[in-house]
Amino acid sequence: MDLYFSPMACSMATRIALYEAGAEARFLEVDPPSKTLLQDGSNFYGVNPLGLVPTLRTDDGVILTENAAILQHVAECFPNSPIAAGSGMERSRLQQWLCFIGTELHKSLFQPLLSKKAPSDAKAYALEIGRSKLDYLERHLAGREFLLDRFSVADCYLTTVLNWTMVIPQLDLEQWPAIKAYHAGIRQRPHVMRAVAEEFELFKAEQARHKAAA
Repeated sequence: MDLYFSPMACSMATRIALYEAGAEARFLEVDPPSKTLLQDGSNFYGVNPLGLVPTLRTDDGVILTENAAILQHVAECFPNSPIAAGSGMERSRLQQWLCFIGTELHKSLFQPLLSKKAPSDAKAYALEIGRSKLDYLERHLAGREFLLDRFSVADCYLTTVLNWTMVIPQLDLEQWPAIKAYHAGIRQRPHVMRAVAEEFELFKAEQARHKAAA
């Protein structure tokens, strides 16, 4: 399968999931401003008309978009791996957390705070309403190692999103000790460390390219 990604973006969650599953994949880097593929300079809009990562091309050639769908697909493809999707209520809980991370944290909180175009009022409002979402997550994670009873693709997504607090001074995880402890623990997983190290190097190269082109 092919994973279309941008360094340190939310697509890193799928990279982590693939590493945790021991899966083979081809990683195709998308330049965020130009929406071109670094591999051959082609237009990424030809793959995903929205121009968003992650985008997954399955071994059958099917194009799949949206983090929650891609992560669940990867989990289902590798039923004997640590990230295998459960059944019944476990699957429903997994969907619950993937939706929470995607809507209440990623889009509602982190996207405005990370945006260079969002006005200060929008950032302040996102932070105001976002604190209650982090308080909710704090209560859930108190005394827990993972979001569910075991490691899952939801943890891949959440740790990717929490990584962004490192460049958002307003979101100091000292205010949420259970979340901070959770994040520190997940980041010690070998496959998470590998994904972060690889993508951080690619991110630095991306920033250097943009600076040189400016």
